[in-house]
Amino acid sequence: MTQQVKYYQTGTYTVGNRLLDQEQRTVQASLDRSNALDSGHRACQGCGEALGARFAIDAAMRATDNQLIACNATGCLEVFTTPYPETAWQMPWIHSLFGNAAAVATGVAAAQRVKGKKEVRVIAQGGDGGTTDIGFGCLSGMFDRNDDVLYICYDNQAYMNTGVQRSSATPPAARTATTMPVGPNPGNEFGQGKNVPLVAMAHGIPYVATASVHDLHDLERKVTKAMSMRGARYIQIFVPCPLGWGSKPCDSIKLARMAAECGLWPLFEAEHGEITDSTKLRKPAKVDGYLKLQRRFAHMFKPGNEAQLEGMQALADKNIVKFDLLEEKGDEE
Repeated sequence: MTQQVKYYQTGTYTVGNRLLDQEQRTVQASLDRSNALDSGHRACQGCGEALGARFAIDAAMRATDNQLIACNATGCLEVFTTPYPETAWQMPWIHSLFGNAAAVATGVAAAQRVKGKKEVRVIAQGGDGGTTDIGFGCLSGMFDRNDDVLYICYDNQAYMNTGVQRSSATPPAARTATTMPVGPNPGNEFGQGKNVPLVAMAHGIPYVATASVHDLHDLERKVTKAMSMRGARYIQIFVPCPLGWGSKPCDSIKLARMAAECGLWPLFEAEHGEITDSTKLRKPAKVDGYLKLQRRFAHMFKPGNEAQLEGMQALADKNIVKFDLLEEKGDEE
């Protein structure tokens, strides 16, 4: 099993006052990084999506010797990186509509195949709105045909670019601009939405994974593994949004870690429809610590909403069992 590297000096390559070995450094801490997503973009302070995209794309660039084309759905990532006529992308990059990034990427991959450029690989990317909702049909078609594309979903759990509206990835009880603001059960309804990683697994595609910006080594490893394969692949990355969640920009990484540690965001890998690995938890945390740091869940801690908090804890407990997240005694790191 892999062991998470803990950093103690911000902005350096060191851990515990020791220089990290080259293989332990992230792609951003290496001299051969591509900086595919460069500085100068207009993401909000603390944006998890900007961090996730930077590491995911640079890891894919390194895995393909910089022979990579990205197709980007409309959304936050497209808007804050390409304010016309400027761009922060230092790679071949195509802007698609909100709902057809997977289809456009499929066409780009087919064109490369016809031209005999097998070394050129293709990534499609979008937010949860453009992935789980508007682009869901094109995405399922890509899975069904097993097109040679890696699709990356940056999941910030709502339509953040257009005013924080609910998506099918919005968690239960979360307040958005389009969920019930008051009443006996404010926020998003329980029992709605889609788990797209499980939907992707149902298609039997070669590789499916979840990742998070709090564990960049794990994120890089999964992207690198995905790029070593052919066929349809899917990775959904947890990317906190301070603006939409009502959280502090400095808490984005903390929130991502807490979501994984309580079981609300299980980290796992699957191949051809079967789970092959999951990140274990020694002692799962309670969900309330994670929820209290976000204004979208503030109503859950008021008298009368105890059932919502219990429902979120039940959801986390279910994930721990479903994805086999509990570390058994005697397991090594």
